[in-house]
Amino acid sequence: MTDPAPRPTTDRRPAHAPKDHPALPPRRIGILIANLGTPDGYDYWSMRRYLSEFLSDRRVIDYSPWLWQPLLQAVILTSRPFRSGRNYKMIWNHEAGESPLMTITKAQAAKLAAAAEAEWGAEIMVDYAMRYGNPSTASKVKAMVAAGCDRILFFPLYPQYAGATVATANDAFFKALMEETWQPASRTVPPYFDSPLYIDALAASVDRAVSAMEQPPELLICSYHGLPERYLAQGDPYHCQCQKTTRLLRERLGWEKERVATTFQSRFGPEEWLKPYTVKEVARLAETGVRRIAVVAPAFAADCIETLEEINGEIRESFMHAGGESFTYIPCLNDDDAHIAALMAAIRDNLAGWVS
Repeated sequence: MTDPAPRPTTDRRPAHAPKDHPALPPRRIGILIANLGTPDGYDYWSMRRYLSEFLSDRRVIDYSPWLWQPLLQAVILTSRPFRSGRNYKMIWNHEAGESPLMTITKAQAAKLAAAAEAEWGAEIMVDYAMRYGNPSTASKVKAMVAAGCDRILFFPLYPQYAGATVATANDAFFKALMEETWQPASRTVPPYFDSPLYIDALAASVDRAVSAMEQPPELLICSYHGLPERYLAQGDPYHCQCQKTTRLLRERLGWEKERVATTFQSRFGPEEWLKPYTVKEVARLAETGVRRIAVVAPAFAADCIETLEEINGEIRESFMHAGGESFTYIPCLNDDDAHIAALMAAIRDNLAGWVS
């Protein structure tokens, strides 16, 4: 989406400027939400471009480029785009010609734009960007500046902070600002992993799912995207914030400690990642006699390949193959009204002093 709010029709000129001074667009405040990203298609070259950008990010893979890039370009990217492309094809929004992540992010931006306009009027411009792929963060910053935004609030849609998610999204935003002759004032929204409204929205989604089941799950698995263990040792707070989100969710649900577990998914590469690994843990649970589980993904603001294909595919299969009988995936909060309210609360807090 681009510039959803009504635009004032009269451009402005600096006070006391000569008549031939170029007109300036009306002053506005930009709110730019950002998600991880998506390939433009599930064909080989679209997937290769996307994966190359993603896996070349030193925040994601911090191995020396002298060692990593030859392996990535000559080995990994010759085969992985085919496998990833098949997975994307299974979940692709064929009607819209885009990934579910793109569809959901557009819907989130549209609802946030409507809420912002209702609260602050045409002074606010809401748009979305992707850290990898299109639309790029740089293109959206440029568009906002051209539209008159002299202040931009940048909001990475990750509840918990990690260097490989929030930090790299902020890096792309700051790099985009470096290209602007007249830089807008800028702010970034901090993680909202313990926001009461976010926890309430998560709990409501679990309650709805459980109430629709014939029998309640014996265990709720909170599956978070993983990170190498050494990132934790280097000071990344992600693991601690995930654990706190699980605890707050359990307390909000009023469930016993034994009924809620924290696991980590999406391991990549040979080194040890945060444990327990979701795909192995659900199999272990089934082998010990657990027959009914539900899985929620609190680290994802929108359903994507890691939830729709990995959790609801590979991880489901691991549980059922090991003897499980009932596996329920609880969708991400996506554009649920309670989620939008939580995001708006974070936006409102971080616009303090810019809007009345």
